[in-house]
Amino acid sequence: MGIVAGLDSSSGFTRVVVCDADTGAVLRQGYAQHPVDPKAVEVDPQVWLLSLGEAASGGLLEGVQAIGVAAQQDGMVTLDRQGNPVRAALIGNDKRAQVAAADLIDALGGRHAWAEAVGSVPQSSRLVAKLRWLARTEPESAHRTALVLQPHDWLVWQLLGRPARRTTDRGAASGTGYWSARTESYRPDLVELALGHQAALPDVLGPADAAGTTPEGLLISAGTGETMAAAFGLGVGVGDAVVSLGASGSVMAVHHEAVSDPSGLITSFADATGMHLPVVHTLNAVRALRGTAELLGTADLGDLSELALKSTPGSSGLVFLPYLEGERTPRLPHTAGTLTGLRRESMKPEHLARAAFEGMLCSLADAMDVLRGRGVEVRRVFLLGAAAELPAVQALAPSVFGAQVVVPQPADYTALGAARQAAWALGVARGTHSPQQPPAWQGAAAQVFEPGEDTAVGAAVRQQYAATREQVHPGAFGPGAGTAG
Repeated sequence: MGIVAGLDSSSGFTRVVVCDADTGAVLRQGYAQHPVDPKAVEVDPQVWLLSLGEAASGGLLEGVQAIGVAAQQDGMVTLDRQGNPVRAALIGNDKRAQVAAADLIDALGGRHAWAEAVGSVPQSSRLVAKLRWLARTEPESAHRTALVLQPHDWLVWQLLGRPARRTTDRGAASGTGYWSARTESYRPDLVELALGHQAALPDVLGPADAAGTTPEGLLISAGTGETMAAAFGLGVGVGDAVVSLGASGSVMAVHHEAVSDPSGLITSFADATGMHLPVVHTLNAVRALRGTAELLGTADLGDLSELALKSTPGSSGLVFLPYLEGERTPRLPHTAGTLTGLRRESMKPEHLARAAFEGMLCSLADAMDVLRGRGVEVRRVFLLGAAAELPAVQALAPSVFGAQVVVPQPADYTALGAARQAAWALGVARGTHSPQQPPAWQGAAAQVFEPGEDTAVGAAVRQQYAATREQVHPGAFGPGAGTAG
């Protein structure tokens, strides 16, 4: 059918992949760093365009017929009535809106009210909290704000030549804190609650819709947020969960309907296909492994993994609750990590190393059970992140999660998802694809690990972990959370 491109404009870089529209085979790639301080919480949006220009230089987009744009989530671009930036864009790692988020929770009547309204509870990263922060700290900027966009919305608008119509997609919209994945509609009253007045918001496109066509004839698809694009690039479907192993962790799963979670632990995103993508976050994942490695004096996580595999399931009775930075799931923001079960026979490096891996995976399994407790099916688990390559993770994860574990080959699945969306929009525009069925690209190359006969062993490890969690933090998940123990 042709050639398409996918753009991943992350917080620190831009990556472009050019793919065969029929098969998804990668033909060319480009990359450029954003010319900004990695720790910056504000950025001139123009740097995203400069980075895109560098990444796509050298004729990279020659012959491309459609492009999809995925970008960092939780960024906020405020524009005045003429379409000019009111101030620098706020990006996702900005924590200054923590007080604003708490104010918004109280203003609407609590966490349950927000979960019912839009499927998520305000966090400092959410656009709705950033708007509240702007109104409280920069009232003049807030007063001048007439339109609010996210990074992917802004990039699509720029690529199309700044048309009168601004667009977004349901995936990105679901992360704003003022669009409901359940009703598929904005809550303008929440924008006014946060900003102090109404502001224009982009039209929400469907998954296979095109945002427009450039004067040169290049079709631009709806675009989406990086989380949704990555899930689409991986090719996950109903019954699949994706566990991301970064310093912190997350568990997301594809589901056929929006999930209403009164506890507020679940963020109810929409995905890039017309389905839903509920997500549960933890504050601690690989940071627990790195802390343990430093404590034991091991050279790196590879050595820690090797040491852990010298121990046995249950770590000789050691249990590590890895809540080193407080925890978000369960909601224990001011707690610390806990190590229990110290006996003379358990005080060996290999047992502590294994307890760290078991604690990290059990904590993520707790998060997964929050989803299962709301009716989300999990039959297969995709593990992402460099730590997914560690032998100890691959050996323990299937039994702890009680599911088949897939470790995909490293790739930029966000850019691939954006390219797949572009192929879908191009096919619909040409009448060769259904708006209900995306192109069937080949799935990610991966290693597959089965729980096999270790399922009972994993259940015992989780039971030991859950008993300790309940002893140290009784009722942490509250009634009906669906977690083991």
